Amino acid sequence: MADDTLDTASGHFQPDGRPVDEQLADLRVRIDAVDQQLLSMLNQRAKLAHAVGEVKKLDGSPVFRPDREAQVIDRVKGRNPGPVLAESIAPIWREIMSACRALESRQRVAFLGPIGTFTEQAMFNYFGSSIEPVACAGFEEIFRATEAGSTDFGVVPIENSTEGVVARTLDLLLQSPLVIAGETSLKVVHNLLRKSTSLDDITVVCAHPQALAQCQGWLSQHLPHVERRAVSSNAEGARLAAEDESIAALASERAASQFGLHVVQPAVQDEAHNRTRFFVLTHADRHMPAGPTGHDCVSLAVSVPNRPGAVHDLLVPLKQHGVSMTRIESRPARSGQWEYIFFMDLAGHPAQDNVAAALDELRAQCSFFKLLGSYPLDAH
Repeated sequence: MADDTLDTASGHFQPDGRPVDEQLADLRVRIDAVDQQLLSMLNQRAKLAHAVGEVKKLDGSPVFRPDREAQVIDRVKGRNPGPVLAESIAPIWREIMSACRALESRQRVAFLGPIGTFTEQAMFNYFGSSIEPVACAGFEEIFRATEAGSTDFGVVPIENSTEGVVARTLDLLLQSPLVIAGETSLKVVHNLLRKSTSLDDITVVCAHPQALAQCQGWLSQHLPHVERRAVSSNAEGARLAAEDESIAALASERAASQFGLHVVQPAVQDEAHNRTRFFVLTHADRHMPAGPTGHDCVSLAVSVPNRPGAVHDLLVPLKQHGVSMTRIESRPARSGQWEYIFFMDLAGHPAQDNVAAALDELRAQCSFFKLLGSYPLDAH
């Protein structure tokens, strides 16, 4: 094949006038050669990662370091010359690191089951596929499994761009020794699934309460008289739809494939840019706090005395030290005294002087203070 048919700098191909089948054959030979080089280099990387794992065993360092992996992805994205799209880099490298990590230890990760939930998809997006997934029936089971050490991590939804915070996750975080080790977000597309290919004769639509809320506009317009039944997960709704032709479910395409259902209507969520954020949880005793990456978040739960100006005073240290608050939510403290817990996300890392100073001042004026975790922001 002529060397000038492919400009390696730009990636642009220039036809050389030969028959198409000859040009394709030559290109495929070159692709096969590059694939072999990639495989050889992947195995070189795996050997180095395995050596790192052996060194880690000497001081008991954890196998999985979210901050280190976030730094690797950031560096690779920064050096990407194209034409591979920037948004494709993170998923590719997560799978590479997942495969290398599995040579040391295959991480056990709890998620909201059954197979086919968005939580499962978020788990694979974050950890890669070289893990041992553990399906759980509810949020409480995810927390219990991770607290007990039967899983290394748990993945739970924390907020949705349409419906807001997942209150049960916040409540469980307050009571739990688990800490937030990482986060990931996922574009959520709800599809109407059932055994039939039509909208006729549907009597019930099953889904997680959040999914039902995120699709209420479409359901009110197209299935106004159909019962909306809340179940533990969207995949559970798909399982029920697979057993009963009169039931439809709101779930992912993966759930449709898993349970042999038709996608009767795709993308029925009311907001086109519907996203859900997930926390990755682990036990504080088994977790090495993440170092700063330059793209970090601190999550905490606080309560202040019930006096005039107390909430305003809560924000003063942040302003004085130049720390940005990216989220605040309130939940009843369940004391019976109309007291509230505030859940806050702060931009930055406790290793930064201004963040550390702001946290110290907050802790001093709060009647309750719990650092829920410090972790790298999601790398898309």
